Amino acid sequence: MTRVAGIDCGTNSIRLLIADAREGRLYDVHREMQVVRLGEGVDATGRFASGALERTRAALADYTELLSAHDVSRVRMVATSATRDAANRDEFFAMTAQVLGAAVPGAVAEVITGHQEAELSFRGAVGELAAAAGPFVVVDLGGGSTEVVLGDPDNGVSASFSADIGCVRLTERCLHSDPPTPAEVATARGVARELLGEALRAVPVQHAKTWVGVAGTMTTLSALAHGLTEYDAGAIHLSRVGLRDLWTVCDRLIGMSREQRAALGPMHPGRVDVIGGGAIVVQELAQALAERAGIEELVVSEHDILDGIALSIA
Repeated sequence: MTRVAGIDCGTNSIRLLIADAREGRLYDVHREMQVVRLGEGVDATGRFASGALERTRAALADYTELLSAHDVSRVRMVATSATRDAANRDEFFAMTAQVLGAAVPGAVAEVITGHQEAELSFRGAVGELAAAAGPFVVVDLGGGSTEVVLGDPDNGVSASFSADIGCVRLTERCLHSDPPTPAEVATARGVARELLGEALRAVPVQHAKTWVGVAGTMTTLSALAHGLTEYDAGAIHLSRVGLRDLWTVCDRLIGMSREQRAALGPMHPGRVDVIGGGAIVVQELAQALAERAGIEELVVSEHDILDGIALSIA
């Protein structure tokens, strides 16, 4: 058994998984997520803000203490959409090398392509699903990008596309009022439909039998659809949401003020201002998958790219 750690640094959050790896399976030791909003303003400025880099540095410093405390022998840290887009990403890499390297000599962060992100998400998401339920279309809805991946457990990924649309990016671009105005929502739908259209042309989702959604927007929507009063990862993992219920929950969130969203028990404070954008992306995906593949429900997995990262070094 080998103790490994994966760190996923996305547009909205930075997450840590420490796990014991044995015979291709992971046994969790510790999972943690902090919302740092690394991608704040990147869509508009093309650069990381100094405050965002500092928030990320502080969270990573917390994680390195955990790596040492749990005697991790291997670690892999990856950065995704916001880091691909930021002109000053060298500042990010210098910071991560300093902080991460202090705990694990030689450890550095790496920026991965959208294709690599898609493959890691797929591997993490479908590991516990029956092969007979495939082919799967896995959707990883992040802060800055959305990965759409088609494949099955036996043969892996057959097609993937990383669309430059996510809950943070869409919110910053279109949803400025609190709550969003009907005109802002209509504009956001148009943007989401256009950018997701590229993914749906590249990935033949009509062959999919099961839709699997991962990451914070998807898991929060499931928690709300099932009436949870607080976030419960065990209850959410591999839960199923019919598309009619999913649409209803999304509509509700889109129309809420931030104060109303913050009062919802399963809602993480760091998602309050951006989950409306995520809900719009989910609705556009739900409609497309129903029309093209006859899919009638969403399966939500708590296991995603973070698990894929850890498995890649197991």
